[in-house]
Amino acid sequence: MSGLKLSGKANGQELKAKSLFPFISRPALQWHFSEEPDLACPFFAPREIVNDGSWPHPARLPLGAGWTGTCCASGNELAISDTHVREFCNLGYATACPHLPQERDWDAIRFSVSRASRDQITICFVCELAHAPIEHGKLTFDLTSDAWIDSNPDPRVLTLANCFLRTYRVRQSAVLI
Repeated sequence: MSGLKLSGKANGQELKAKSLFPFISRPALQWHFSEEPDLACPFFAPREIVNDGSWPHPARLPLGAGWTGTCCASGNELAISDTHVREFCNLGYATACPHLPQERDWDAIRFSVSRASRDQITICFVCELAHAPIEHGKLTFDLTSDAWIDSNPDPRVLTLANCFLRTYRVRQSAVLI
């Protein structure tokens, strides 16, 4: 027995991990499950990292930091408010977003670093629709030539992968200092 009772969200009620040991007054670990995971919106065109301290846990955001930017859901870049960027664009599955097209390839894109060496960084990506993977792949960035070795034909994937990579590299250089 692990000592934790884990559950998710059921019938509209949020369930938390609870300790099964009576001598622990507060759970050491609480998991809050959300119906809408934090993933980058495929229609978001990030421009600049937000380093103003306004995000409580910026490293947990889909692109590794909060970003300013524009919305490209209409096919053209639209200037949008900072509030809109915070609530919708930096996160995928923004079904309440007024710009989100009814018909779309993906709702969100998830990124992670699968391998990093002195010469290359490989990023895995998963494009999701209705919380299910639709497309996935790997992108390898060569640090020596400062260019992608392999590319993705969809500019949305590359745009967001570049932002994720930039944030990753900034965090890694900060660790080395």
